[in-house]
Amino acid sequence: MTENLDIAPKISPEITPEIPRPKRSLQSFVRWFVIGVALLWSVAALILLATRWINPPTSAVHMERRLQAWIHNRPYLERYEFVPLSQISPSFQHAVIAAEDARFYQHHGFDWHAMQIAAEEDMQGGRIRGGSTLTQQLVKNMFFGTGRSFLRKGAEFSLVPVAELVLGKQRILELYLNVVEWGPGVYGAESASRYYYRSSARGIDREQAARLAAILPLPLKRRPDHMNRYSGLILDRMRQLGW
Repeated sequence: MTENLDIAPKISPEITPEIPRPKRSLQSFVRWFVIGVALLWSVAALILLATRWINPPTSAVHMERRLQAWIHNRPYLERYEFVPLSQISPSFQHAVIAAEDARFYQHHGFDWHAMQIAAEEDMQGGRIRGGSTLTQQLVKNMFFGTGRSFLRKGAEFSLVPVAELVLGKQRILELYLNVVEWGPGVYGAESASRYYYRSSARGIDREQAARLAAILPLPLKRRPDHMNRYSGLILDRMRQLGW
């Protein structure tokens, strides 16, 4: 007598398709890249918070110029002296605002109107100045140097609101006036005043202030004593703003 045995069908184990190695490597690279960017952004944001109380000993532009001098084997003397805003003459402060960011006290980090005008002038081939605010320029000076890229611009745009929030207008102006480049190895209002006029920043008058502000767009090529026309325009703008 033959027994009828129920033979259970063999169940094939479920086969999980393997992710191709190149795809897996790309995903891993993207993940670590995003983590790295987030960490760098967090460090930059913490540095901005710290500069609310601590004066920065250097900036990305300062380091970039030192590196360029070393690469090209050129002599380099850095003049950088940080002074409180109270030791920079009001005329000097007003001239820089009038020249670089006339709506500094009205915007929250971005002057969209100025950016639109700058873009239109750029398209027409007649661009005079950029649309960047003092806050944008400060962030760029501190973290990104003089280079240009979409990635750098995106990081700058994300840090500008942080700077506005944690620093406030007066501290932003104080930091900008102290770290911005005013000539070969010349950084800050105090160093610029002593380099060009042998005066402290507190002693700079209206005309000298306008001439110093006029060289900011091209500090390595311009000199205050050559800025007759542009400094006159800055003085006119100061009067229009009530200064």
